[in-house]
Amino acid sequence: MAQIRSQERQRICIQHVVLSRCCWTEDSSSFIREVIQNSKEVLSLLQGKNPAFKPVLAIIQAGDDNLMQEVNQNLAEEAGLNITHICLPADSGEDEIIDEILKINEDTRVHGLALQISETSFSDKILNALKPEKDVDGVTDVNLGKLVRGDAHECFVSPVARAVIELLEKSGVNLDGKKILVIGAHGSLEATLQCLFQRKGSMTMSSQWKTPQLQSKLHEADIVILGSPKPEEIPLSWIQPGTTVLNCSHDFLSGKLGCSSPGVHGTGPIAEDVSLLAAALRIQNVVSSRRRWFREQQYRRWRLHCLKLQPLSPVPSDIEISRAQTPKAVDILAKEIGLLADEIEIYGKSKAKVRLSLLERLKDQADGKYVLVAGITPTPLGEGKSTVTIGLVQALTAHLNINSFACLRQPSQGPTFGVKGGAAGGGYAQVIPMEEFNLHLTGDIHAITAANNLLAAAIDTRILHENTQTDKALYNRLVASVNGVREFSKIQLARLKKLGINKTDPSTLTEEEMRKFARLDIDPSTITWQRVMDTNDRFLRKITIGQGSTEKGYSRQAQFDIAVASEVMAVLALTDSLADMKERLDRMVVASDSNGQPVTTGDLGVTGALTVLMKDAIKPNLMQTLEGTPVFVHAGPFANIAHGNSSVLADKIALKLVGEEGYVVTEAGFGADIGMEKFFNIKCRASGLVPNVVVLVATVRALKMHGGGPSVTAGVPLKKEYTEENLQLVADGCCNLEKQIQIAHLFGVPVVVALNVFNFQLWKR
Repeated sequence: MAQIRSQERQRICIQHVVLSRCCWTEDSSSFIREVIQNSKEVLSLLQGKNPAFKPVLAIIQAGDDNLMQEVNQNLAEEAGLNITHICLPADSGEDEIIDEILKINEDTRVHGLALQISETSFSDKILNALKPEKDVDGVTDVNLGKLVRGDAHECFVSPVARAVIELLEKSGVNLDGKKILVIGAHGSLEATLQCLFQRKGSMTMSSQWKTPQLQSKLHEADIVILGSPKPEEIPLSWIQPGTTVLNCSHDFLSGKLGCSSPGVHGTGPIAEDVSLLAAALRIQNVVSSRRRWFREQQYRRWRLHCLKLQPLSPVPSDIEISRAQTPKAVDILAKEIGLLADEIEIYGKSKAKVRLSLLERLKDQADGKYVLVAGITPTPLGEGKSTVTIGLVQALTAHLNINSFACLRQPSQGPTFGVKGGAAGGGYAQVIPMEEFNLHLTGDIHAITAANNLLAAAIDTRILHENTQTDKALYNRLVASVNGVREFSKIQLARLKKLGINKTDPSTLTEEEMRKFARLDIDPSTITWQRVMDTNDRFLRKITIGQGSTEKGYSRQAQFDIAVASEVMAVLALTDSLADMKERLDRMVVASDSNGQPVTTGDLGVTGALTVLMKDAIKPNLMQTLEGTPVFVHAGPFANIAHGNSSVLADKIALKLVGEEGYVVTEAGFGADIGMEKFFNIKCRASGLVPNVVVLVATVRALKMHGGGPSVTAGVPLKKEYTEENLQLVADGCCNLEKQIQIAHLFGVPVVVALNVFNFQLWKR
């Protein structure tokens, strides 16, 4: 600090017209030390709860200003902050500066961003590119607007303007009733000074240097604030003796102007140093930003605006109920549940994807309670697991004011357009809009289809090329020369390692090694990887491929599966990061070679392409219920093919968002004997998550079927046994319910039974 003060005495000061030299006072230095010490103490308390975290102030600098860089660095070190300097050329354009700002905006490690650029470089576009919550200089329209509105505790105030006020008051100047003239200031500094002075009871005037009435205004002013350097033609004699003059112009504060003697003699208030105090107050703003950030990570009840229901009797159809309710904008919902603006990607008005960076931000947040909704062995019509899941979170959040999140599977368009129909819930417990939920959503299933079929095409193409080319020609095509240079790609190096070939130079492989590397020798009869589409088209269940003349007689029998049956869907549902997904995709087995060894996606060299196609699909989809409570819709593998659960990522993100007192309700597909068991044996083992309770859904209809009632067929009216009271069938069917409860107890999880009642069913004790 002493070294900084010594340098600053030479170059940076606040001027008073009653003084003929620059001054440094013990009062100013002690106040700066006080600000830094307070910041240090606050940081110490915060770091006690999270020792690994250290706030960062980023400064984008265009030009050479090493003095202020050293000042900022020393003050930050004393307070316990890190500083990142981004140094740009002095002639950097608007777009270059904004590019750097946007990068810092996205960096969650940075809690404050300041601009140290020439005054001529400032523009509204540059200033408002800053995220308001990182704008520690208080220059954005959002922060200025909050200040003017009176919400100073919710915004950042310009450190320079605050320094001016603090130093005047520390010097014993009573601002109430004083006439203050701000000359040459503009933009955020002028607005902030006017607002702060007016709140102190001062009468504030603004003027530019070339104003005709400047002399009379200077004569009337008690305090003059210089917002830009004084032109030579303006004489100092215009300023009345005894008037306090503070210089906070951009060039002066950055050290580009030294202290000049006004040439007026006399006695008056003590001069203070705006620049150092402004730097200290900027550090204080960074600490405040860190504290706000820390508070945002703490558990809190959502301030959720729930949508009102207007139940009708008789109950309308599901689609009529869905269309009668207007969903709130998804960005508003995201803000209500604690998502930041840069953590969502909006798709229209009612859908958004949530970025995985949220998990890093909330990594220290305690998880909420985890509830699994399963069902007894269902009829072909379904027993309402999704409806119970949605109804449960609506009850918790909309009626009990408890944070809760539903995590549902994305339905396939096959069943949606088939007999079973959609999976958005039913009645007054639905996800809305129903059409968006049941159809394309954000294109995740389309991405799976593209990735799956790319791999299928790669398999047959590789077989064709291996059947029609020599070893050398095949090797030369796989490791092509680019600008005279041949080198292996990363995935090819991985294949070499798998084959036990420890070479990195393509020219050093022997003929045998080239053959082993280039040929997969896939046995067509062992290919298990099929093409997919998300439509029930029975005429594509068995097809013959390769009948074109360009395929040179290579044809084989193949088939189309439903898209959600693809292993890519199972990978999406179990992955916990982009890197993990890439590894899982790489390990997928698609066939066997002629020696019976497995052939994987990595062997075909298409892992990277599949990952790129899936890079957006990995992000969970945010929607809402009829009452405006949040829902994640992500992944939908079938339980009879894969594990039948929504994604691990959706559950993990939801558990962080609800906080330790909240609830995440997820569902397991099909009956408990398949979907719930796979949930425990596969999803829980892969994710490390363990549910606190199982909600087991049963219906009188399903109990009657298991009690010996006639079979239930989709598309056929129910027999009278299901529409009339028959207590014996219900009692006999409880054995299925009992067995499902026992299965849950085998895993040590308590069970709550939810009886889903349809409007035609009768109650009798």
